[in-house]
Amino acid sequence: MNPQLVGRGIGLSVLASSLFAFLSGYTRLLAPLDGTDIFAWRILITLLCVIGLLAWRGELPRLRAAMGELLASPASVALLVLMAALLALQQWLFLWGSVNGRALEVSLGYFMLPLSMVLVGRFHYGEKMDLLQRLAVLCACIGVAHELWMTRAFSWPTLAVALGYPPYFILRRRIRLDSMLIFAVELMVLALPSLAALMLSPATLPTLHTPAMWLLLPGLGILSMIALTSYLRAGKLLPMGLFGILGYVEPVLLVLVAMAVLGETLQAAQLGTYVPIWLSVLLTALHSVKLMRRPAVQPMN
Repeated sequence: MNPQLVGRGIGLSVLASSLFAFLSGYTRLLAPLDGTDIFAWRILITLLCVIGLLAWRGELPRLRAAMGELLASPASVALLVLMAALLALQQWLFLWGSVNGRALEVSLGYFMLPLSMVLVGRFHYGEKMDLLQRLAVLCACIGVAHELWMTRAFSWPTLAVALGYPPYFILRRRIRLDSMLIFAVELMVLALPSLAALMLSPATLPTLHTPAMWLLLPGLGILSMIALTSYLRAGKLLPMGLFGILGYVEPVLLVLVAMAVLGETLQAAQLGTYVPIWLSVLLTALHSVKLMRRPAVQPMN
């Protein structure tokens, strides 16, 4: 594996985790919009940002070619719709949980997600794990088991997050197109239902007449575009196991933000969850450095 690609993938994954952690607080500024409203605005504005970026880079012809390729057969259309639906479910749950009192159940799904990604990498792609990776997975298992024992929050939102993302990334890897182009087409698929949701929402007109929203909503789109494109690109560059364990960077950052910015404290009972997770992230960081220092494999003549 090319160490440069590994390094780029790790950097994109950490950037995405940092922005997702920031977005969890940013959405609070969008009150009184509910989760569905924020989801719909996020899809539409992110699509505009992605189209604008592709136009600035002169890649609209490539986008049209990608759309033609993806829409060339019923099987490709079905695959695209399924991918867009899986992506929409995850983005909607991320917002829905925080405004409907189900954030604990959703967050537990994100604790379990990296482990499910590791299992996909090991058993679906046949990826080998070295000692550092095995220790990182073991630490993560201990942290997740403690959190399950503490919260008893094992419910459908938890399962939807933990089991919903891996099929999405498996399907995405089957499409041999640039990650940004695939993302743009997925957003186009989701644009019509998002527009319909906003037209039916009683909060849409008050939102358009609120001056602050004209700054906050574009900010949401720009941040979402950078975070999601970075995350999806990292998913194509990295082995699935490493990509999965790097998902624990986000909850670590969320805890640090809560302690440093919001003045919250970490309870003693939570140490059983977060200390193993922090150790898992540390071991993953050491494994990542090891991969980036490994010389690239030279092709055989």
